[in-house]
Amino acid sequence: MTLPSRLQLPPGRWPSLLDGLCARFPRIDRAQWQDRFARGRVQDAQGRALAPDMPWQVGLEIQYFREVVDEPVIPFAETIVHQDAHLLVADKPHFLPVTPAGRHVRETLLARLVARTGNADLVPLHRLDRLTAGLVLFSTQPDSRDAYQRLFRERRIEKTYEALAPALPGVAFPLQRHSRVVPGEPFFRMAEVPGEPNAYSRIELIEAEGALWRYRLRPETGRKHQLRVHMAMLGAPIEGDDLYPQLRPRPEAVAEAALQLLAQGLAFDDPFSGERRRFSSQRRLCLPEPRG
Repeated sequence: MTLPSRLQLPPGRWPSLLDGLCARFPRIDRAQWQDRFARGRVQDAQGRALAPDMPWQVGLEIQYFREVVDEPVIPFAETIVHQDAHLLVADKPHFLPVTPAGRHVRETLLARLVARTGNADLVPLHRLDRLTAGLVLFSTQPDSRDAYQRLFRERRIEKTYEALAPALPGVAFPLQRHSRVVPGEPFFRMAEVPGEPNAYSRIELIEAEGALWRYRLRPETGRKHQLRVHMAMLGAPIEGDDLYPQLRPRPEAVAEAALQLLAQGLAFDDPFSGERRRFSSQRRLCLPEPRG
């Protein structure tokens, strides 16, 4: 099942919806947008087909269906570790995006779960990078969604990650890393800069043998790429990281190239029952076999 992308029309003065979409998405040619309109693949929030010549209305929410030719297949499977009336907890493999992005439309965790459960109301309550494996929490129904989203907004979700990264023999653990993390260059990378900290991580040591050590990472804030940046700036970039400390060719979807970062645990007090909920990933990062 292909899910629509949603867009709230931003400020702009274009004579028509078609003209505005062409200007906003210059990599998609006009003929492709015209074809989508002709097939009813550009709709309002209620799923009604829109006309290409309708006026551009700032603030209007639309949905459109992205299509990718020869979309790559992700050869790894997700698992469902918990499901109830309000929540679904999925254990995501490396390389699988949570939602449609770039070359991935059908091969996403959300699309797979909607097809698997038949529940079109599924919405992820947070995100993981495509290259990160582990737990993702989904809302299964609109009525209770905001109560769980509020847990993330108010930082009442305890997140635990594991990572494999180079040894840091001169560092005392546990370590608190507090820094200011902002968008860098190119636009998809983040960078540490001087200033008031906005990213807080606790870094603990689990296993210290060989060249790669196993770390437990506890982010207290949720800045983009926060854990990857913090580990790289400590001098221990996470194994398989293609962005930090410098750009490298992106890995293919093969196990040996995976970013060794796992969203291992989620814990929180349920906003309805008050029960303490704990979920753990069934995946494990594996240290490479010694060469010799």
